[in-house]
Amino acid sequence: MLKVNDVTLSFGGLKAVNHVSMEVRDGSITGLIGPNGAGKTTFFNLVSGVYKPDSGNVEFDGREISGKFCYQINESGISRTYQVINLFKKMTVMENVLVGMHSRLKGGFWPSLLRLDIQKKEEKAAREKAVELLRFVGLEDRAFEQAGSLSYGDQRLLEIVRGLASDPKLLLLDEPAAGMNSKENDELLVLLKKIAARGVAILIIEHDMKLMMNLCDYIYVLYYGKKLAEGAPAEIQKNPEVIAAYLGGE
Repeated sequence: MLKVNDVTLSFGGLKAVNHVSMEVRDGSITGLIGPNGAGKTTFFNLVSGVYKPDSGNVEFDGREISGKFCYQINESGISRTYQVINLFKKMTVMENVLVGMHSRLKGGFWPSLLRLDIQKKEEKAAREKAVELLRFVGLEDRAFEQAGSLSYGDQRLLEIVRGLASDPKLLLLDEPAAGMNSKENDELLVLLKKIAARGVAILIIEHDMKLMMNLCDYIYVLYYGKKLAEGAPAEIQKNPEVIAAYLGGE
């Protein structure tokens, strides 16, 4: 589904991503790990269109997406969340989900202004879909509360729901478990496996190694912008270079 081919991105003299190649297969959960400053979020920004690579390219569903705008990449089927919660906190939970559907709604200016039947039907369908997604994560009863009133863990869930609202084929998750307790982590693990079971591939950055080892089908390791290792979770756990660079040595 996703093929990243030998991409490099520099900021001045610093190579934040240095000749990295990677693949994500349909319906899989792929992990991206590495110490702080390894280039993980910069890599996400390359895939999602925030940055254009200096060299190399990114392909999605067989088409090159390098250099496309973020909204075009979202329309192609890639959605993402961020390290820092990025909700519209004074809007309702429902409204935040509807915002995530924007790239899939076809009603234009005049149908919306004149409240034509085609616009009403699309809006009704969007709201029904939003309710279904909120029910999927257990937030249906909070639909008309302000997003900022949710607990930290529920705000994280709402960001994932908003990411799903655009019907992505690939969901990029940047540290979704950050700040969560162990119970919330266990619930997140179950949720992400349910999302993958719905046919949505996941590429996830996370520092919680227990979560990643129990969740991912395949893991890539970045270190100072370079790909240090790749393999199944069991291989990564035993890799001496990974242990030395990231998991704290012996």
